[in-house]
Amino acid sequence: MYLGFVTVTEAGAAIEVDDLHKSYGSRQVLRGVDLAIGTGEVFALLGPNGAGKTTTVEILEGYREPSAGRARVLGFDPWMHPCELRQRTGVVLQECGFPSHLRVGELIDAWRTYYPAPRPTDELLDLVELTAERASLVRRLSGGQRRRLDFALALAGDPEVIFLDEPTTGFDPEARQRCWAAIGNLAQLGKTVLLTTHYLDEAERLADRIGILAGGQIRAVGTVGDLATLAGAPTSISWRVPADRTVGSPLPAGGHVDGERLTIHTHTPSAALHDLLQRFGDLPDLAVTPPSLEASYLALVADTPHAGAPAA
Repeated sequence: MYLGFVTVTEAGAAIEVDDLHKSYGSRQVLRGVDLAIGTGEVFALLGPNGAGKTTTVEILEGYREPSAGRARVLGFDPWMHPCELRQRTGVVLQECGFPSHLRVGELIDAWRTYYPAPRPTDELLDLVELTAERASLVRRLSGGQRRRLDFALALAGDPEVIFLDEPTTGFDPEARQRCWAAIGNLAQLGKTVLLTTHYLDEAERLADRIGILAGGQIRAVGTVGDLATLAGAPTSISWRVPADRTVGSPLPAGGHVDGERLTIHTHTPSAALHDLLQRFGDLPDLAVTPPSLEASYLALVADTPHAGAPAA
């Protein structure tokens, strides 16, 4: 069953997928995927192992032929028009190899020659924060710097659509933050970004909308708030109960006490807050926590075999 809130009109879609199927022999991987990603949108595709994320993205990149259905990127059929498409798209794979004997600036300069109207080298280096490493040998770059070099190469042709496959896998926190900043720069440039990731906080931080793929089908599409509504995930309200005050009995509906804090879980936070203020008068150290993406994700894929944290 597909659930979604935001509809992207055909005229405003950079990526369109209609009833997409892919089988390997008797094994069905995609079972009718429908998806539309708007121009200038950062879209995260999540799903458990074997959901079909990689297959979907490889079809959109032109590396794999669908068994049935329709896929369009910037109006092109990726399988039938791969050369035309690659002039206007960029790809950051999960793992990339570089000629280690070249310097960063030399590699970018060489990469730019593949495109008719490339972005200037200085601009690319600035965009991915590698200006200071321009003369550094590629083999001397850290893991995070190599990943940012991936971004520079993907952006060399000034693409309109960028595919990012697990861009921060294995990164330390500082490297992840820098990578996130680079993706944020892409969004500010108006690029369409399709991101696959198994880090839910990454999807929550970067994406305008999120699609959940499970069992070869799109289960839900929307913002983090949309997905929480679809999943029926509750909002948490907690506050500190002063030592000289008793909570009374019974506890508010959906409530539990943990040390000095009382927490309730509710699907109607505004009404719950109103009732709590009437009952208790004031709520010291009040914290209202909206549903997490993790809770929504797990609820939406709960009936999928072997469902769990999203992965490639």
